[in-house]
Amino acid sequence: MDVEPFEILVGEDDEQISFLLNFMLTREGFSVHVAGDGQQVADVIDIAPCPKIVLLDVMMPYFDGFQLLEKIRQSQHWSSVPIIMLTAKSQDKDIVRALEMGASDYVVKPFQTGELTTRIKMLMKRVA
Repeated sequence: MDVEPFEILVGEDDEQISFLLNFMLTREGFSVHVAGDGQQVADVIDIAPCPKIVLLDVMMPYFDGFQLLEKIRQSQHWSSVPIIMLTAKSQDKDIVRALEMGASDYVVKPFQTGELTTRIKMLMKRVA
């Protein structure tokens, strides 16, 4: 699997949401790679250069967002990449767990596109 360099990795199994994220982020000028399930995200982590930011759904087939968050934080090359958890899981315990595991931010679906793009741009400024 060859993956071109990109700025944002989106791990999202819902086709409508991944389409929306790809559309809105591309429109904002970002280079986006969408992975449709946890296995695809894991494969990208193993072979691709690290992006500037990762958006991860929690509930995905094969590997969930928490497992992928852990994999990224343990990766020598990807460990410092900012990660925004983007999920319908809105319970306090899920938010606390993600942040304690190293997530940079946590956004609950349904999300406002303007808010999400602003959060992404703010995180990218911090790592630039």
